[in-house]
Amino acid sequence: MNKVYLDYAATTPVLPKVVEAMQLYWTERFGNASSLHSFGYEARKAVEESRAKIGSILNCSPEEVIFTGTTTTSDNLAILGVAQAIRETQNPKRVHLITTQIEHHAVLDTLKHLEKQGFAVTYLPVDKYGIVDLDTLEKSLRPETILVSVMYANNEIGTIQPINEISKVIRVSRVASHVSPALHTDAAAAAEYLDLDVKKLGVDLMTLGAHKFGGPKGVGALYLKKGIKISPITFGGHHENGLWPGTEAVPLIVGMAEALEIAQNAKRKTQNKVTKLQEKLIKGVLEKIPNTILTGHPTQRLPDIASFCFEGAEGEAILLRLDAEGIAASSGSACTSGDLRPSHVLLATGIPAEVAHGSIRFSLGRNTTEEEIDYVLEKLPRIVKELRKMSPKL
Repeated sequence: MNKVYLDYAATTPVLPKVVEAMQLYWTERFGNASSLHSFGYEARKAVEESRAKIGSILNCSPEEVIFTGTTTTSDNLAILGVAQAIRETQNPKRVHLITTQIEHHAVLDTLKHLEKQGFAVTYLPVDKYGIVDLDTLEKSLRPETILVSVMYANNEIGTIQPINEISKVIRVSRVASHVSPALHTDAAAAAEYLDLDVKKLGVDLMTLGAHKFGGPKGVGALYLKKGIKISPITFGGHHENGLWPGTEAVPLIVGMAEALEIAQNAKRKTQNKVTKLQEKLIKGVLEKIPNTILTGHPTQRLPDIASFCFEGAEGEAILLRLDAEGIAASSGSACTSGDLRPSHVLLATGIPAEVAHGSIRFSLGRNTTEEEIDYVLEKLPRIVKELRKMSPKL
């Protein structure tokens, strides 16, 4: 049986060069980066060289790069940290934050937590493609708005947000009405395919997770622009400027920096290859399977994600049948694939709940081959057809 992995948006295999780069720091150079001896110095040097490498890619100073545990913990630190810093001087009921209805749960659940503490949160709607309306954003800004959080690209439907345009709206508001929120973007899904220059994007905070682009699981990073007020959300040490205390995971940090450098250097080549395969998959699915909806923006989308709703078939059933054929995909994002409720992202784009239940996300990667796409296009139409025969809807 063929084995086809099309769930790269959930996680990627660690690149061989990344494994090689980490190896020394598991064994020979295993010191604590805070220790004041040669073993500690070797570890500290590796951490700071990795920080500088990532800073160069993001076009920021190394001091603006904070290492954390994952993208989720980076999101939590960005949002809770900014809110906590404000709460130390202001009543939470006078503080306002803005996000979108289609964010990752690392953002949405964190903001819901703040709502319970008295903070006001606006959840911006999106159009049928998942794009935020800039006029609605502008009208939502208040004098008490401290943070706007909009993901760079959606991990489920692949839609890319106009982050630079969003930044311009915020900058104009700062001048016109003295509203001065920080702009945060979760860039976890974008690192392998899009430009990460924080100055061009105009963001104040950006979060990344290594396992999304060929790095190891268990390490993330937060870009924190100098001057942004933020407080720690965990305690117990001086590490990472006191914002992420605990002994640094040196091998993972080294692996993250190596993986990000490889991903960004190969960005154009990877884009070209994956886009061709994505286009073939989308064209084939829409031609071979009637009553199918392509979700997300038709062109303003990541090159690796092809997501569909198959009317009259359950997504979970399709996944199980695909897995039986050796094909790995997902229903929505990996973080919610065990949730039987329809995707909040699809509902926000106006797709009815009964249709959203038939969602499948295929996410491609640098190792995906044309033969694998052909195999999916051979198996998937039959699977959907058989499941639809069992459904009274079609």
